[in-house]
Amino acid sequence: MKDAEGIRNVYDVLQKVGFEDVLLVVSAMGKTTNALEVVIKDYFDKSSALKSSVQDVKKYHNQILLDLFEDEKNDVFSAVQSHFSDLEYFLAHNKSPNYNFVYDQIVSFGELISTTILSHFMNFMDVKTQWIDVRNFIKTNSNYRDAEVDWDLTQKNISKNVKRKILNITQGFLGSDENNFTTTLGREGSDYTAAIFAYCLNAESVTIWKDVPGVMNADPRYFENASLLNQISYREAIELAFYGATVIHPKTLQPLQKKEIPLYVKSFINPLLKGTSVSKGVALEPFLPCFIVKRNQLLISLSSIDFSFIMEENISEIFALFHQFKLKVNLIQNTAISFSVCVEDKFDNFKSLNTLLSKKFKVDFSENVTLYTIRHFNDMATQTVEQGKNVILKQVSTETMQIVTSEDK
Repeated sequence: MKDAEGIRNVYDVLQKVGFEDVLLVVSAMGKTTNALEVVIKDYFDKSSALKSSVQDVKKYHNQILLDLFEDEKNDVFSAVQSHFSDLEYFLAHNKSPNYNFVYDQIVSFGELISTTILSHFMNFMDVKTQWIDVRNFIKTNSNYRDAEVDWDLTQKNISKNVKRKILNITQGFLGSDENNFTTTLGREGSDYTAAIFAYCLNAESVTIWKDVPGVMNADPRYFENASLLNQISYREAIELAFYGATVIHPKTLQPLQKKEIPLYVKSFINPLLKGTSVSKGVALEPFLPCFIVKRNQLLISLSSIDFSFIMEENISEIFALFHQFKLKVNLIQNTAISFSVCVEDKFDNFKSLNTLLSKKFKVDFSENVTLYTIRHFNDMATQTVEQGKNVILKQVSTETMQIVTSEDK
C-alpha cells in the first residue's frame, strides 16, 4: 500500500477473495519506513531538519486521508494524529542513547498508522474490522531491530484474545519486550508476523500479496525472462530464502512447515491468478535454475600470520566474533591456511571487527562485491551470471553454485 489507491485495492481484493475468518497483516505505507529512518538520523544528529522530516511523514499520510475520506471530522483523522502525537512525545522525552532501541520505537509508527487508516477505511466501506495492536500479542526479547519471539507467551496471547469471526487488521514487523517497549523482527518481517499468527491460530493457509505474479526464478530487475514458479516445497523455499530470495522472509517458512500450513504468494494486481503455492514435499514446477542476487556484500579473507593451519579453534573464534558484531555470513570457503567469507555488514560493524581480527590474522577484504547464488545451475545459467563480470570466488555443490563478483569488466 503506497497511496489511497493502494488502500482501495486492498478492499477490492478482499471483495474478490473473501474476508471471513481472515487476519490481515499490513506493512507501513510506501516509503514510510525510509522516511522514518530520516527522522531517526535527524534525531541523533540533533539536526534542525528534525521537525521538517516529521512533517514530511505527516503530510504524506494526511494526503492519503484526504483522498480516502470526504469528511475531515471522520474519527480516522484524530486517530492518526494521536499516533503522531505519541511520536513527537517520544522524540521530546526519550533519554536512551541506544540507537537500536530508538530505531524500533520510531520506525514502528509506520505500521501503526497504515493499519489505523486501513481499518477505518474498511469500516467506512461497511466491512466491520477489529484493529489489534500486535505488540500486545507478539512478545519478544529485547534484541532491538532483530528480536526473537517468545513463542510460549505469544501463543497464549493469540489463542486467548483473537476474535475469529471478524476481519482482524494488525501490524507486521512489530512486537514488544517484557517492559512493553516496541521491538521489530527485522526488515521485511511482516511475512514472518503472518506466519506467527498462522501457527498460533492453526490457520488454514497464509497468503502473501505482492506486486509480482508469485515466486519467480529470478529477480526481474536483474534478469530478463524471469519465470513464475507454480509450486515449490518448503525445503526449496527455505533454501531460496536462506540464500537471499526476497519474496519470502527467511523466518516465515519455519513455523508454517512445523504445522504444514500451505503458503501462497499472489499478485494483488491480479488476485484471482493462482500465483505460487508452497507446501510439503512438492517438486519444483517448472524445474528451472533459480537466481538470487545479494549486492553490497563484503568479501573477507583471513590467513594465519605464521602460515600455520586455520584450525577448528580459529574458525570457532572467528564465528564468535561475526556473531558478536552481527555480520551475516552468506558464503564460506577455506583452505589449509586461509579462510574466506562473504558477509553482509548490516550494522556497519566491520571496522571494529577488523581491528580485532588483525591482531591474530592477516586480513584482506573487498567491499561492495555481489554474491550470485544459482540453485539447480546448468552451464547456461552459469554463463548468464559470469558474462562480463570479474569473478573473484566460486563455490560449487551438488545443487547450488555461488559466485562472488566485483565491478563489471
